[in-house]
Amino acid sequence: MSHEQSHLLLPADSAWLALERPENPMTITVMVRVDGLTAPRFREFLRVYWMAWERFRYLPVKRSPAWWWEPDPMFDVRHHLDVVVDRFTPETLREWVSARLNQPLPMYRPRWKFWLAPNAEGGAVLLLRIHHCYADGLSLLGIFDRLCPPSPQQHPAIYGAAETAELARWTSAAKAWLGQLMATEPSSEQPGSGPGPDDASGNQWQDAGRLLERVARKSLNLVHEFSEFLVEPEDTVTDLRRPLLGRRHCRWSDPVPLDRFRAIARATNVTINDVLLSCVAAAVRTRLGIEGEDLDEAILHAAVPVDIRSRLPEQLQPAPGALGNCFGTVFVPLPVDGESPLERLYRIKHETRRLKKSWQPGIAWGLAASATVIPEPWRQPVADVFYRKASAVVSNVPGTAEARYIAGCRITEQMFWVPQAGNIGLGISIVSYAGQVQFGVVADEAVMADPEDFLNDCLQELAQFPGGLSGGFSDGFSDKY
Repeated sequence: MSHEQSHLLLPADSAWLALERPENPMTITVMVRVDGLTAPRFREFLRVYWMAWERFRYLPVKRSPAWWWEPDPMFDVRHHLDVVVDRFTPETLREWVSARLNQPLPMYRPRWKFWLAPNAEGGAVLLLRIHHCYADGLSLLGIFDRLCPPSPQQHPAIYGAAETAELARWTSAAKAWLGQLMATEPSSEQPGSGPGPDDASGNQWQDAGRLLERVARKSLNLVHEFSEFLVEPEDTVTDLRRPLLGRRHCRWSDPVPLDRFRAIARATNVTINDVLLSCVAAAVRTRLGIEGEDLDEAILHAAVPVDIRSRLPEQLQPAPGALGNCFGTVFVPLPVDGESPLERLYRIKHETRRLKKSWQPGIAWGLAASATVIPEPWRQPVADVFYRKASAVVSNVPGTAEARYIAGCRITEQMFWVPQAGNIGLGISIVSYAGQVQFGVVADEAVMADPEDFLNDCLQELAQFPGGLSGGFSDGFSDKY
């Protein structure tokens, strides 16, 4: 396409390329079950609707000192869809999905790919792997929300978005905001001054680097505001902190009615996310390789992504339907020494309420975004925030309340697995869709050889709460998984 041209990645997007390690790729995996989806129908869907987002024709390329979006001159949708004719059983499907999680995406093409298994038992399986630099979970959810209507007779509107140079606008708007935020800090730069029209490459990147360096430096100086975030102790060395092997296995539960989670939340006056974190705390408790006094003194955190779009100044907020990364992270202490489900739950509630009112999500976003542009001596401390202060990533993504259709076919299930930065080898996800909830776990083999028992323990913990799965959960979780 003749109008396609190279653009610099925004720092918040390129950060996920800088944080990536060979044994821990920053790739999001999404799986949906779709009744009756065929390869011809889905190819047409990709061609007409998915490709309306121009970014999917681009691949990230490193040109020192920055990452650039470069159009793929040989782009073909056929390179990004594999059709698998196997009649997967539940047992073979989980191994196949795990194998896809361990399959590197080619670096010479745009880093996303679909697999379609139309003959799988229980309905067609559609699997997507996409690098985090393209979008975060909420951005992807926004795309599916637009492209998957609530009726098979309703065609999705072609929204899409052209890929345009955003760094100059972002830097200019961020400078203006930062100038107001840090009005007391002397600076030789005018807050509203953005790069000129001739600064289309290195100068823009240097401006962004100086801006993010100032954010990081200022946050370090604001000890009273950010000390809890910056001096949070590292996690205790446990079996969850073993050196990673780079071989991952994933598991997922059958759908559980969302009303059961709501009943627990109402009975205990907490959120569904609190319930999820409490279940994780109980399940990891017996997998740390420590006990007794060591367990009482153990420090363990879960890194929890938090959407910060609404917290940003209006000029920095992404447009509806735009791709990109716009989330921070909170590091929630897990009460692994708690002796009862309710104790763990209420301690989680206390911590999440405290963190929701803090600056931690925005600071984590700023520090992550600075990973590719700040001077080399700063990079390790930034990386340590993510590598050493958490032993698991826990993510909760709310889907649509009603069933949706893709290419005219009903989506019956949705599942996703989160990437884990640095040395973190355990990811737990929960997704709600059409009145149902599903758990997902992905773990490096060094941390957890088979996450099936861990997933079982998470669900068993639900049965301990008032209003929980008192009738058992055999109808919501299959022993096959």
